[in-house]
Amino acid sequence: MTTSDITLQVKNVTKRFGDFTAVDDLSFDVRSGRVFGFLGPNGAGKTTTIRMIVGITIPDSGGIDFNGRNISPSLQNGIGYLPEERGLYKKMKVVEQLRYFAALKGMSKAEADKRIDHWLDRMKLGEWKTAKTSDLSKGMQQKIQFISTVLHDPELLILDEPFSGLDPVNVEFMIDVLSEFKTREKTIIFSTHLMETAERLCNDILLINKAKKVVAGSLREVKASYGENLIAFRGTGGNAVLEDRSLISRVVTHSDEQELHLTDGINAQEVLKKLIDAGAVISKFEQVEPSLNDIFIEQVGGQQ
Repeated sequence: MTTSDITLQVKNVTKRFGDFTAVDDLSFDVRSGRVFGFLGPNGAGKTTTIRMIVGITIPDSGGIDFNGRNISPSLQNGIGYLPEERGLYKKMKVVEQLRYFAALKGMSKAEADKRIDHWLDRMKLGEWKTAKTSDLSKGMQQKIQFISTVLHDPELLILDEPFSGLDPVNVEFMIDVLSEFKTREKTIIFSTHLMETAERLCNDILLINKAKKVVAGSLREVKASYGENLIAFRGTGGNAVLEDRSLISRVVTHSDEQELHLTDGINAQEVLKKLIDAGAVISKFEQVEPSLNDIFIEQVGGQQ
């Protein structure tokens, strides 16, 4: 992978607040034209990292490059940032707010109005153009905030919990909108607690916990590496094998089958042979990929 294939590079970045280390020697690359899932529990350091990328705060050490250049205020117009904490003016009309945000990005009023009309229609909010923000529901306000993020057509979108405040129908609607950005080969950093949604949207993921990188890579690579030790099992008998923690570290029982987590270094064929030798009657024994939520729980669940 060459530098031309990378939109954003975070290089050995550390940020401290007094004695508390919010981000600890963190490095990652965001590949161009892909959706990058930036994942982790509350307090992991995600928002602090994002705030350093967009220039709200400065790293204590390390560096951040955008398109091969050290991040600076002059490059920020190439970034659209949707923060987790929203920032709309309650008493301003929707159109006035969007014009204001567009002007901050250097857009003319004529161009801004054209894009505002397009996006309000796309978000099914055209009839609310002259309404005050205080008259909108929380979900509507979230959509207006999203429009303000994409109005200047940035190359890089950074979305921090973009589905907060949206009902399930509007979550699906926003997923469709973000999928359109994928087809336009925009680069997206997507931070969320919703693992199922991240799994649907993301090409690459980074999982951090307690300020440090835990898991990173393409979604396909990460899931494949964890799937080597996960078996979907349906059968009867062989209880001694299933309870042998030198072979199977954990058994999760579902409605009609069990999920076997093999102990590190144990081969699936070895377990299958032992089950057969123990007289188990097996109707299903299949290596499967874990969900992103499974990986999240495995890596983070015991470290809180």
